[in-house]
Amino acid sequence: MADGLLIVDKPAGWTSHDVVARLRRLCGTRRVGHAGTLDPMATGVLVLGVGSGTKLLTFLVGTDKSYAATIRLGQATVTDDAEGEATATTGVADPVALQAGLPAAVARLTGDIAQVPSSVSAIKVGGVRSYTRARRGDAVDLPARPVRVSRFDIGAARPATVVLEDGRQVGVLDVDVEVEVSSGTYVRALARDLGSGLGVGGHLTALRRTRVGRFGLDSAVRLDELARQVADGAGEGDGGIPLLPLAEGARACLPVRAVSTEEAGRLAHGARVPSAQLRATAVAAIDPAGRLVAILDESGPTARPKVVFGAG
Repeated sequence: MADGLLIVDKPAGWTSHDVVARLRRLCGTRRVGHAGTLDPMATGVLVLGVGSGTKLLTFLVGTDKSYAATIRLGQATVTDDAEGEATATTGVADPVALQAGLPAAVARLTGDIAQVPSSVSAIKVGGVRSYTRARRGDAVDLPARPVRVSRFDIGAARPATVVLEDGRQVGVLDVDVEVEVSSGTYVRALARDLGSGLGVGGHLTALRRTRVGRFGLDSAVRLDELARQVADGAGEGDGGIPLLPLAEGARACLPVRAVSTEEAGRLAHGARVPSAQLRATAVAAIDPAGRLVAILDESGPTARPKVVFGAG
């Protein structure tokens, strides 16, 4: 199996680990990883590394991401999304008035903000995942973290009805949004905080990741289509996988430095080369044949290889 990146359109109901496990079977290798978890209810762009492509994933985890989502206003849940039990259902008495207040509430959640992650996030507290503590009933108190919401656009809004356990029907408001956020931003928390800011509570009912760095849905393949491509190739684990070559993947997420054949040979053995003064801590070194040789730290007087891929 060749090395590279694979952009998958994750289906609903699958965990990111489920996708990795499936790809390990299709690719015939254990060396498969992903660059950023998607919740089971979420769909969309999941970037995976195969073989040496796993070495690139750490440089993709921190890239900005885009999402299309639906936020239900008028009801809060324990998980801040539709998978958790409702903790409060205030309803929306006047949808028109609530919609009028949306722009100001969204503006308060745009730009550089301090966000408290969802209690069911994967953040570790005392060595234990926050979601593990929350699901066993422990109190979870996560500190706010700085994140950036560079775009928070309001789309269509639709009145809806939820039925409570006692049979009562309560009106809520479903709002479609599109957001562009920095790494580490929780869209579930944006839904929670939007509802809280409007005084009605809120949670996420749908989430689709549309972009990770420069990788969008237009370059993503569905798992069923991927399985078909493998079946049409030379069999499972051999051919049929549309991998993005290492150099192309690196060019899409990092600044690039062209290195000579001599420099490529030195870097392949872990040696330093003179700096190109790019002032960056992660630079893709590409040799004359177009191969990715290493990821360099160019922040000092010499360029130090952080990850080595070899000179081919």
